[in-house]
Amino acid sequence: MDHMMFEVGTALILVAIASIIAGKLKFSIIPFLIVLGMLVGPHAPTIGILDFKFIESQGIIDFLGQIGILFLLFYLGLEFSVQKLIKSGRNIVVGGTIYVILNFVLGLAYGFVINMPLYETLIIAGMLSVSSTAIVAKVLVDLRRTGNSETELILGMILFDDIFLAVFLSIMSGLLLGGATSVGATIISVCISIGYMLLFFVIARKGPPLLNKLLNITSSEIFIIVVFSSMFFIAGFSETLHVAQAIGALLFGLALSETEHSKRIEQLVIPFRDFFGAIFFFSFGLGIDPTTLGDALWLALGAVVLTIIGNLIAGMIAGRKAGLSHKSSLNIGLTIMARGEFTIIVANVGLAGGLSVMLKPFSALYVLILAILGPLLAKESKRIYRGANKIFKWSDPVEKVKKRKEKQENGEG
Repeated sequence: MDHMMFEVGTALILVAIASIIAGKLKFSIIPFLIVLGMLVGPHAPTIGILDFKFIESQGIIDFLGQIGILFLLFYLGLEFSVQKLIKSGRNIVVGGTIYVILNFVLGLAYGFVINMPLYETLIIAGMLSVSSTAIVAKVLVDLRRTGNSETELILGMILFDDIFLAVFLSIMSGLLLGGATSVGATIISVCISIGYMLLFFVIARKGPPLLNKLLNITSSEIFIIVVFSSMFFIAGFSETLHVAQAIGALLFGLALSETEHSKRIEQLVIPFRDFFGAIFFFSFGLGIDPTTLGDALWLALGAVVLTIIGNLIAGMIAGRKAGLSHKSSLNIGLTIMARGEFTIIVANVGLAGGLSVMLKPFSALYVLILAILGPLLAKESKRIYRGANKIFKWSDPVEKVKKRKEKQENGEG
């Protein structure tokens, strides 16, 4: 036990050092932590009393990382504006449908081009279709874009994507694992998941008066115990209904977002979000063995190129149909580009079903590249927009209105 605690402490020191370096270089800490995790882990050397393999503590580090996902998504739920989200309901369905269909079709086409069998092709299409909720949440928080005009559409599209993931996993589990699910049972399971999500939207709209009374707790100690205990319970309960734990945490945050206590909760959550969130990305890197990646390099790079193209097109179409500017629409495509935990889950379903072992290094490399590239591209979105604007000569409605007002003020029209 003492040695295990020392391992955990060593891991946390490494996370702290990587975070300081990222801060000095003014980069997102996400790629630094993922690469750090890859450099250590089971294949790392032991130097004196410092064991960088983290074999004994792997389970604890993974668990702390899962807590990080919950806090990231819970905080993001608190940032939701339910009224605006409901008003944007049609845009979310349209944007989410465009996003899922475009990426899924590109994945199918890619699987057939590289001569993968049917089931492997379906798994690859699923992998290309699901964004990383945790990384997207971290990017929005790190870049301080939670209040941007496009953020609600991004979050709505991510929720839509998670509903697709629930449907896809249910179907593929039934096909690959044999008799795990009938068609009727699959439909019922999906309906339960969707109904559960809608329930929290109703609570967020109708429940604030009751929630305000329940959370009217003077003691900060008792207040944080009640809120966090409820979050963990709801996250765990959500999984029993085939809704991801992280989405359960997001939905609970959504339910509290319209209460008079939301700002108080946000202030309490932020330190936990940052600390445990960093551990999640480190633990994700720990699960990637660099020595297994070579054989799948070109396959992964091809998938990365398709994903970048598909996300940019989907983001532009979804944003423009929602009446957003070209700049905001481009931000959508760049922000939802990252792939992570859900892509690995899809790959694991294929591996559990006895499909090609190539799926493991392919998924690891594909996720690693986009987990690093996605946040970097989102961070440089202004420069990317300026470059794209020179090519496409975009003229946003917002810009037109500003120019018209300026002309009127100058007496030119």
